[in-house]
This record gives sequence, structure tokens and C-alpha cells, in this order.
Amino acid sequence: MDRAISPAVLQAARTLWNFHLIYDELSEVDVIIGLGSYDLRVADRCAELFHQRMAKKILFTGKSGNWTNNLFDGSEAEAFASRARERGVPADAILIEPQATNIGENIRFSRAMANGQVGRIIIVTKPQTQRRAYATVRAQWPGVSALVTAPMTPFEEQPIEAYPFEMFVHEMVGDVQRIRDYPSKGFQIAQSIPASVADAFDFLVKEGYHHHL
Repeated sequence: MDRAISPAVLQAARTLWNFHLIYDELSEVDVIIGLGSYDLRVADRCAELFHQRMAKKILFTGKSGNWTNNLFDGSEAEAFASRARERGVPADAILIEPQATNIGENIRFSRAMANGQVGRIIIVTKPQTQRRAYATVRAQWPGVSALVTAPMTPFEEQPIEAYPFEMFVHEMVGDVQRIRDYPSKGFQIAQSIPASVADAFDFLVKEGYHHHL
């Protein structure tokens, strides 16, 4: 983590991080859905859950986005599938949805692939996008029983070389704004935002962390 970051920014960022975490208690489901991103640790977590017999199939979803156009040779879904195979998941247990470009499309396109045959899912995403995924699946895939989890990555270790601390904070700030705005558009269910989170959001915006708004 960048040592030049002020303690106040770190504290505010950690407040948003804690708000975004869900980590549902998990049980066996029909399919594990891994949301593509820059973070291959999501694919590792999907493979871990597969080996724990949480599901017989993994569906990886994701095309490429702002941060992955030059990170992987193909789509996020294909990169995640390759990583899962390296972690011992059989190729015939993996499904690939390579077109989604945001979490809403991740959910809608996965729902379309499920074709009414799936009743229970585990969504695996980055730690800081769990709340957004939680709210999105409940708005855009009603009727499915969805659990949300992520790699057990500590706050200090979430930034990586391809996605450093500043980008990480911009993303968390932007997702708080989406949690505020998207319910009125039908993209997410409504969620309450604690005063401490709203204050941290306002502080970080004033500090210049507003590139994802």
C-alpha cells in the first residue's frame, strides 16, 4: 500500500470497505457464479468452493473492462476459467459467459444461461463489490436464492500492482454512489447507508476520489 496515503484517507477507505463486505454463510447450491474482474483471487475462491463440493458447476462471467483490456489475453471469464483449471477444476465443470461488461450484465447474462434451471447460487466477487452484487442479484434475478462471498483478502492486501490503492478507493466510492442511485433505476434493491459511511464517502470525494462517480 502506498505509504504516502494519509491516515484519514486510510480510515475513510476502511469504513467503505467494511460497508461493502457481505460474506454470507455458505451452503450447497446449484452453481457458483464468479464475476470477472482484474482479481484472479476470485477464480481461486471459486475453485476452493468447488473442491468443498458447494456446487458441481462454476459459471465465470465477464468480457473485459476499463482495468482488464490489457491485463488478460481474452475475456475475464476465459482468464478466470483458465485459472480455475490450474486449481484443479475439470474443464467440463466450467461454463463461460464472455460478454458481460458490468455487474448488472453479469447477473442478467448468467440468469439467461441458467434458463430457469437454477434455484440456488453462490456469487463470488471481489470483497469490495459484494454489497453491489448482493443488491443487484436481488433486483435483477428475483426468485433465485443467492449467497454472496469473496476471497478472504485483508483490506491491506486488496490493492495489487495492476489495480493500486487509488483505483481501489475510486471504485469503492463509486459503488456507494451506485448503491444510492441504482434502486430508482431498478438496477439494485434499496439499502440504507449508515451515517459513518456517508461521511467517509463525502470526505473521500473532497479528497479527489471521484473518478468512478
